[in-house]
Amino acid sequence: MNPDDLEPAKPKTVEPADLEVMSIEALGEYIAEREAEIERARAAIAKKQAAHAAASSVFKQ
Repeated sequence: MNPDDLEPAKPKTVEPADLEVMSIEALGEYIAEREAEIERARAAIAKKQAAHAAASSVFKQ
Protein backbone atom coordinates (compact mmCIF):
# COMPACT_ATOMS: atom_id res chain seq x y z
CA MET A 1 0.00 0.00 0.00
CA ASN A 2 1.24 3.44 -0.90
CA PRO A 3 1.66 5.68 2.20
CA ASP A 4 0.16 8.55 0.21
CA ASP A 5 -3.13 6.63 0.15
CA LEU A 6 -3.42 6.97 3.92
CA GLU A 7 -3.26 10.74 4.03
CA PRO A 8 -6.00 12.62 2.16
CA ALA A 9 -4.90 15.41 -0.14
CA LYS A 10 -5.00 18.87 1.36
CA PRO A 11 -7.85 20.98 0.00
CA LYS A 12 -6.92 23.68 -2.42
CA THR A 13 -6.87 27.16 -0.98
CA VAL A 14 -9.50 29.65 -2.03
CA GLU A 15 -8.29 32.77 -3.75
CA PRO A 16 -9.00 35.86 -1.65
CA ALA A 17 -11.78 38.06 -2.94
CA ASP A 18 -11.08 41.59 -4.11
CA LEU A 19 -12.62 43.41 -1.16
CA GLU A 20 -12.10 46.84 -2.69
CA VAL A 21 -14.77 46.30 -5.33
CA MET A 22 -17.36 44.78 -2.97
CA SER A 23 -20.22 46.79 -1.51
CA ILE A 24 -20.84 46.98 2.23
CA GLU A 25 -23.72 44.53 1.86
CA ALA A 26 -21.60 42.14 -0.20
CA LEU A 27 -18.82 42.34 2.39
CA GLY A 28 -21.31 41.46 5.12
CA GLU A 29 -22.48 38.43 3.13
CA TYR A 30 -18.87 37.45 2.43
CA ILE A 31 -18.09 37.51 6.16
CA ALA A 32 -21.23 35.53 7.01
CA GLU A 33 -20.36 32.86 4.45
CA ARG A 34 -16.81 32.55 5.77
CA GLU A 35 -18.02 32.40 9.39
CA ALA A 36 -20.44 29.60 8.45
CA GLU A 37 -17.59 27.68 6.82
CA ILE A 38 -15.41 28.19 9.89
CA GLU A 39 -18.17 26.81 12.11
CA ARG A 40 -18.52 23.82 9.80
CA ALA A 41 -14.77 23.19 10.07
CA ARG A 42 -14.89 23.52 13.87
CA ALA A 43 -17.73 21.00 14.02
CA ALA A 44 -15.72 18.58 11.88
CA ILE A 45 -12.73 19.01 14.20
CA ALA A 46 -14.87 18.35 17.27
CA LYS A 47 -16.35 15.24 15.67
CA LYS A 48 -12.90 13.91 14.77
CA GLN A 49 -11.55 14.68 18.24
CA ALA A 50 -14.48 12.81 19.83
CA ALA A 51 -13.90 9.81 17.58
CA HIS A 52 -10.19 9.88 18.38
CA ALA A 53 -10.86 10.08 22.12
CA ALA A 54 -13.34 7.18 21.90
CA ALA A 55 -10.87 5.05 19.98
CA SER A 56 -8.07 5.92 22.38
CA SER A 57 -10.17 4.90 25.37
CA VAL A 58 -10.84 1.50 23.79
CA PHE A 59 -7.17 0.79 23.16
CA LYS A 60 -5.78 2.09 26.48
CA GLN A 61 -4.84 -0.60 28.95
